[in-house]
Amino acid sequence: MSGPHRIAILGGGPAGLYCGLLLKKADPTREVTILERNPPTVTYGWGVVFSDRTLDSFQRADPRSYEQIINRFVIWDAIDVRYRGTTIHCGGHIIASIASRDLLGILQQRCAELGVTLRFGTMVDDPAALADCDLLIAADGIHSTVRQAQEAVFEPQITLGKAHYIWLGAERVLDAFTFIFHDTPHGLFQVHAYPFSGTTSTFIVECADHVWRAAGLDRADEAASLAFCQELLATDLGGVALQSNNSKWIQFPSLTTKTWHATLGLGPPVVLLGDAAHTAHFSIGSGTKLAMEDAIALAAALDAQPDVVTALAAYETERRPVVELFQRAAAESRSYFETLYRYVNLPPVPFAFHLLTRSGRITYDDLRLRDPHFGALVDSTYSGVSSARVVPPPLLTPLHLRERTLLNRVALPARPTCPAHDGLPPAAWTAAFTAQAAAGAGLIVTPISAVTSDGRITPDDAGIWSNAQAVAWEHITAAVHAAGPARLLLQVGHAGRRGATRPRAGGLDRPLPTGTWPLIAASALPYTPQSQVPQALDRAGMDTIRAAFVRAAEQADKAGFDVLQIHAAHGYLLAGFLSPLTNQRADEYGGNLANRLRFPLEIVIAVRAIWPFDKPLAVALSVTDGVRGGTVEDAVTVARALREAGCDLITVQAGQTTPAGEAPYGRGFLTPLAARIRNEAGIATLVGGYLTTANEVNTVLAAGRADLCLMEPVDNWH
Repeated sequence: MSGPHRIAILGGGPAGLYCGLLLKKADPTREVTILERNPPTVTYGWGVVFSDRTLDSFQRADPRSYEQIINRFVIWDAIDVRYRGTTIHCGGHIIASIASRDLLGILQQRCAELGVTLRFGTMVDDPAALADCDLLIAADGIHSTVRQAQEAVFEPQITLGKAHYIWLGAERVLDAFTFIFHDTPHGLFQVHAYPFSGTTSTFIVECADHVWRAAGLDRADEAASLAFCQELLATDLGGVALQSNNSKWIQFPSLTTKTWHATLGLGPPVVLLGDAAHTAHFSIGSGTKLAMEDAIALAAALDAQPDVVTALAAYETERRPVVELFQRAAAESRSYFETLYRYVNLPPVPFAFHLLTRSGRITYDDLRLRDPHFGALVDSTYSGVSSARVVPPPLLTPLHLRERTLLNRVALPARPTCPAHDGLPPAAWTAAFTAQAAAGAGLIVTPISAVTSDGRITPDDAGIWSNAQAVAWEHITAAVHAAGPARLLLQVGHAGRRGATRPRAGGLDRPLPTGTWPLIAASALPYTPQSQVPQALDRAGMDTIRAAFVRAAEQADKAGFDVLQIHAAHGYLLAGFLSPLTNQRADEYGGNLANRLRFPLEIVIAVRAIWPFDKPLAVALSVTDGVRGGTVEDAVTVARALREAGCDLITVQAGQTTPAGEAPYGRGFLTPLAARIRNEAGIATLVGGYLTTANEVNTVLAAGRADLCLMEPVDNWH
């Protein structure tokens, strides 16, 4: 066999033990020594969850230990969500767990059978003491002595979670993985509970930092913490007592490292394994499995490659992408539980669906396949239809906004290919709009129409500042309404400092020759170094712009549009007032958020006053600038103010406030922002972000993350 002969493994947890037995099994002549600081029977956990019961890689790696592990599994296929006195049941998940002590015992016994040297109660403070081996494997956990001794090499980053949690047990057998939520005078507590043996279950109690402090748990010792949780879970424990195992309130440490292996001068090569290299939040139940799969990959690489250095590189190349994928999902899940208070307004069924889809790994279609009864419950709850034989999915559920009803929750953008002329939408645009109506959209969204001729982004843009433009638009709206029940949303806006640019086919934000038309903005700041310097609006200019938006709304009503949307995103004029990055005014329209909001709010109030009461009014809002400056909390405050001013719908956007803005573009990247605006500001949201399938849309809607979804391309949804 190839590979190192003398191997030292620091850490006798599942990762270290499993790696040791696999290395010894592959080459019985190897000297494999595992050093563990604790006695063999000591473990500070309760039960270990495996996200599935198949563990095919374990079976291939070592059938003997695999059989012993699965024979000790407690297996269930359901998740229960206890919330507001209701239990929501969802089956088909197939999750397995095993007592931590049992897992360690199986692996210790298997190591002994194979001749691995196990040295318990051995503290290694300086890894240099192990310099006589051919390979040092650091499986010594989040506080790895080996990694800490070479931080400059491994470059670890540990980020503590915002929530506090404590790991407890109880001799009570649950028949499902159970999420429990209790609202108390101190705030919300959540519990992750699951069985791990025939007699005992784990209860992980978690809460936000401010709740933890309000309850006095920052001052509570182990006994006081146990007593508090006992009272908190009195109705869930059925009279049994909670148990502690050196249990303390902690914050989850999320660990990443720049590299997992290194050759350290005169010492042996070193490689990190499991929690010494990476961690993933316990709420996705994959930490131990990931660590043991690391062991499988490392053992295989050491036997397949010609030398240790090549083997360690191959190991990291194989495992890092897999682990990072889980870490991203775990980060989403952790963030969800840390900010759960944002979603307690949801009724029980959408709350449960939101929870189950929190990490992005499980979708609407997955849950319907796993448990058709739960899927039917989600659909009937969302639609409000319980007696019909066929209940529509969320995507096909009508949406009522004021006195307008959208046939379904799909919005489609109309993107005409030929340019407007002097702001007039040509007759050829009709085909682009009627095509979206024929596709079955509930709402069709126009490009931005300028409220003044010098408010256009490019010369090819349409406008809505004249009667002639209103008449041209009326021909389009009439054709769409004749084609079907689709509603039309007209976006109106002013480009501000992003105006007077070449058509987008010629590049983004490339300015037209100087003097084509003057620009205005909140402050005299050009958008790019090549852009015109805009004139900062004075009060008289604000009055003119406000009147232009009012006139555009009047024309939009004449043209027959069903919904009007004021564009206050992407660094255009109104967005420029909202962001501290672009609003550097020293008057009452600059400075704090209330002042920055003043002028955009004037526009919305003035437009709402003349826009027909029965027609919805929307605002497109940049919820984040994508750079340091404005915060999502600011956007929630803005959305609340817009709602109070008569806005019915927020279209969630991000970035482009400045050229340096970088939103995290990717599938569904706007959805978390829409969820925050919807659930914290209490207003309906329209969200896009590269949503292309019915499954994605149904997942967003059923979870209460948005009320409408902008989809593209058309061919993928119907």
